[in-house]
Amino acid sequence: MVDHTLLKPEATAVDVASLVAEAGELGAYAVCVSPSMLPVRADGPKVAVVVGFPSGKHHSLVKGAEARLAVEQGADEVDMVIDIGAAVAGDYNAVLADILTVREGIADVTILKVILETAALPDAAIVECCLAAERAGADFVKTSTGFHPAGGATVDAVRLMAATVGDRLGVKASGGIRTADAARAMIEAGATRLGLSGTRAVLDGFPP
Repeated sequence: MVDHTLLKPEATAVDVASLVAEAGELGAYAVCVSPSMLPVRADGPKVAVVVGFPSGKHHSLVKGAEARLAVEQGADEVDMVIDIGAAVAGDYNAVLADILTVREGIADVTILKVILETAALPDAAIVECCLAAERAGADFVKTSTGFHPAGGATVDAVRLMAATVGDRLGVKASGGIRTADAARAMIEAGATRLGLSGTRAVLDGFPP
């Protein structure tokens, strides 16, 4: 249930190759990388790519085109950032349209995860954005980019997201999960996928 993640701006092709190798060694489900790093050769793990990252302020058509190109270059999953300002303003129709544009730009078999940046949103907005993601045909809702100054994943946010989407969508907790205890708390709160950059350190805290 782990997306082994490398999204640092200074990441190189060599770094990504090391990420893929480590993901295979650790048994991670997927690697998650920036779109400029595609194509990625990953015989074992799935390949996830971020879209509209990290601000979410790209035009929806740009996000859709970025997602479509990523899939053409081999991405199995797309993690898109919503327009966070639209969510803060309560314009959930704009959030819905943004997600729909990306969903329509990629194949139905491509997993779509919707990054809400929950630390920047009140609970009511988190709920509405989860519902918008579901209506738009997304497969997962995701807490965070890991780049926002407000913070990353929290147990409370994951619990709220899981309660909102039930078993209809997955819930990905991402951003600031650095220990096995933190990962375990997210799973207990309802996370079905974890985004980790320090995967080895987290997994070392679980029994073999």
